[in-house]
Amino acid sequence: MVDIDARPPAAEQSDWVRCDGCASLVYAKRFQRTLRVCPDCGWHAHLTAQQRLDGLLDPGSATPIPPPAAVHDPLGFTDTRPYPDRLADARARTGLSEAVVCVQGRIEGRPLVVAAMDFRFLGGSLGCGVGALITEAAHTSLRQRIPLLLVTASGGARMQEGVLSLMQMAKTAQALAELHEAGILVISLITDPTYGGVAASYATLADVIIAEPGARLGFAGPRVIEQTTRQRLPSGFQTAEFLLAHGMVDDVVARSALRPTLARLLALGGTGERATQGVEDEANAVDRNADQFGRAFIEAHRVDPAPPGRREQHQAGQSKAGDGKREEGHGNAHDDAAPPQEQPGGYACLGRAAGDGKGCAGIDEECAQCRDEGKKREPVHQPS
Repeated sequence: MVDIDARPPAAEQSDWVRCDGCASLVYAKRFQRTLRVCPDCGWHAHLTAQQRLDGLLDPGSATPIPPPAAVHDPLGFTDTRPYPDRLADARARTGLSEAVVCVQGRIEGRPLVVAAMDFRFLGGSLGCGVGALITEAAHTSLRQRIPLLLVTASGGARMQEGVLSLMQMAKTAQALAELHEAGILVISLITDPTYGGVAASYATLADVIIAEPGARLGFAGPRVIEQTTRQRLPSGFQTAEFLLAHGMVDDVVARSALRPTLARLLALGGTGERATQGVEDEANAVDRNADQFGRAFIEAHRVDPAPPGRREQHQAGQSKAGDGKREEGHGNAHDDAAPPQEQPGGYACLGRAAGDGKGCAGIDEECAQCRDEGKKREPVHQPS
């Protein structure tokens, strides 16, 4: 788990807001107009799940996805307080039933399913309830054949649920694999912070991964890595800009540009049905092109048979050439012709030797030229 302040945003409690990036004071109403982004340094403040949905989706388009049944407190866990008491406090403070909110909605008229995490709810930790909601969102996307958007903000697995929380990594990964096989677009929006089991599973398994400026993404926090490796980490380690430079995310997009960017991605991705149809159309086009190329190749290399008159002239020319060679002592009349087709222990066809290009099909058969011209087939002896 990453130790990050999980207090709810306090912009509504004062007329002024102090930026955590540059420590300057920003007028609260101006801070809200800029989508909770500091106008001086560009620092992106945390958003609740509802604020995230309001900023991304078309007004009035959100339809909640009913939460599936999930186990609560499967281990009967108690530390300084019983786990059910912690859940009750988180639900009362946030008004949420779990650390993720899943809805169907639209961005610039294009349908999608959105799963937005809320870091205020036990640090956005991944438990059985969160895993069930993410999986249900993926299944809804698969049934409706519309893209899935994952907005992540988490400190990792929920320790109060032990190994069952780790099993949610495999569960959600399998749900995204089904979307991948169906050709349905999955987009991941990394917000600050995204760590632990969430970063190691569905947050980084999407087709397109974009991040907000300054968002941190990793499995373990920088302090743990430095203490374990006893090495100094580079500046900006695990930030969105660092990850973009090292190929871990596809783009870093400011909050004000998220809606148009997502709309373009949705327009390119389309639905799974269209994507699958596009792949099939492309495959069919390749097959058609291959057939056309094959026919053109055959036509270009086709050799028309010579007319009977030209064939007799060719045979006569070969006979004269053979006579000349025989007179000069260079062999028989068939030296320049193709070797007779031979069958061990059978006969050699003289039709091929005469330049006909055809040979006998077998030992007991004759080609048409041998039969019509009454030629004899020469016996072929097996080599001793």
